[in-house]
Amino acid sequence: MAMAFTALLVMPADARHRYKHHKPLTSRVEQPLTQRADQPLKQRGKRQPRARAGQQLTPNPAPQKTQDAPPSADVPVPQPRPVDTPKADTPQKQDQNAENPKSGGAPDLLKDERSGQKSQMPSEPPADMESEPEPPDVAPTPTPRPDVQEAEPQPPAVAPQPTSKPADAGDEEKMLPDPRSADVPADKMPAEEVACRERLKTLGVEFEEHKAESNPEIGCSIPYPIMLKTLGKSIAIAPGAELNCPMAEAVARFATDVIQPAAKAEFDADLKSIGQASAFVCRPRNGTRKLSEHAFGNALDIASFTLSDGKTIEVGLAPPEKDAKFLDAVRKAACGPFKTVLGPGADADHAMHFHFDLEARRHGGTFCQ
Repeated sequence: MAMAFTALLVMPADARHRYKHHKPLTSRVEQPLTQRADQPLKQRGKRQPRARAGQQLTPNPAPQKTQDAPPSADVPVPQPRPVDTPKADTPQKQDQNAENPKSGGAPDLLKDERSGQKSQMPSEPPADMESEPEPPDVAPTPTPRPDVQEAEPQPPAVAPQPTSKPADAGDEEKMLPDPRSADVPADKMPAEEVACRERLKTLGVEFEEHKAESNPEIGCSIPYPIMLKTLGKSIAIAPGAELNCPMAEAVARFATDVIQPAAKAEFDADLKSIGQASAFVCRPRNGTRKLSEHAFGNALDIASFTLSDGKTIEVGLAPPEKDAKFLDAVRKAACGPFKTVLGPGADADHAMHFHFDLEARRHGGTFCQ
């Protein structure tokens, strides 16, 4: 017991405080001890022993103070402890610290830890030096810029208004008036119609009477039509063509007087038949409001010619040389007996056939292309 008490007396005050509360000793950062020239270092931790009973202690003579005297050789000088290498607590001290986390020695521990942190903190750079900005942890990804920026459609300043249809728009779709549209058959056939039929019979033309054609909404009209079967004694027409009598007579005479001799001269063969593409058709002219001559049975479209030897000559843009010579002769000869002659080269609508009609023109003129 006396030895334990003596150890407590010898132990420094800080150690006794830690021992009392079972706190582990933390590393302290102390400044190195510097020996003063005018005062020698005193030895710590030694106390005068107590005198036992029956013993008389003789006090040691006090040491004489001498100025500028060097310390005695037997007094040890403590070595400075490294500042930046604090020693880790021993396992025994850590166990004691875990057992008593809230001891009364917390203020001393905080002081020691703060003093250690201050010694370990790096020196701050001078104020006049500019600190470089720290780079971000992750570089921001730039937003991709589109190569071509699409122009947003701008709304019109004024909303478009629907085109108002004029009151007479329906009239524009109607055909232009033609006096022939009002022709209707009479109770008795006129004398000129009877005479025309007599001439056809003389030419050897075979035909049939046909009922009147009339369409008041469009304006088409044939009061006395006939259906041609042949154009003479030896010339057929296929298919049968519905025409008015004057046009039928003109075609029959032209086939006998012009086409037959041209075929004999060019191919040394007779004309056997004519292939027609269009006769009576109730329609206007293409792209116009004017009624076509076909609407009155006053026109015929011829697409081909067949000879007695079986050869067929077709109307086209680029026929063979011998066929082209025959077709040109027929085309030129038609301008006169017919008032309108159209064919390949005139327009796209007549690229594959001849168009012949008897449209009345001023001063008996003709239109041939």
